[in-house]
Amino acid sequence: MLGHRTLKSTPAPNSDHIMDDITIYAAGEIHSEWRDELRRHLDTLEVEAEIVGPQEVHDRSDDVGEDILGEQPDARYRDLQGARVNTLRTRVLMQRAELCVAYFGPKYKQWNTAADAGAAVALGLPLVLVRAEEHVHALKELDALATLTVESLEQAAQAIAYVFE
Repeated sequence: MLGHRTLKSTPAPNSDHIMDDITIYAAGEIHSEWRDELRRHLDTLEVEAEIVGPQEVHDRSDDVGEDILGEQPDARYRDLQGARVNTLRTRVLMQRAELCVAYFGPKYKQWNTAADAGAAVALGLPLVLVRAEEHVHALKELDALATLTVESLEQAAQAIAYVFE
């Protein structure tokens, strides 16, 4: 269960860090293990992070609209209702997060990642954009809106760790 996080503006007495943990909304495709890679980098840097994001079980994500609202008349409405339920999840989790990491990996189409990154910016959520050099041109507008753009998950983790110094 997610808990409310309060960021401290100054270190606590007898403390060498600003805050204890962070909730990160991990926007990106659900087909690879990139979230686990980010977790490993954060663990190595001793950053306590709760990573939340889209439903990672693809069939559940696709079926959830009909599971809740019943059978839809055709595939278009099935997808639309599933997307609406998934959007509810995204908005709730993103609003409870303190940071968004949007990962544009090498393999999958990234429409949802771009939508989530835009939503994070609209919410005023700090956005760390992770993209390879080959995506510089395609993501230039989003890059301009991001708080920070990096080329690897390791760099994203290092930037997040810096927040705790």
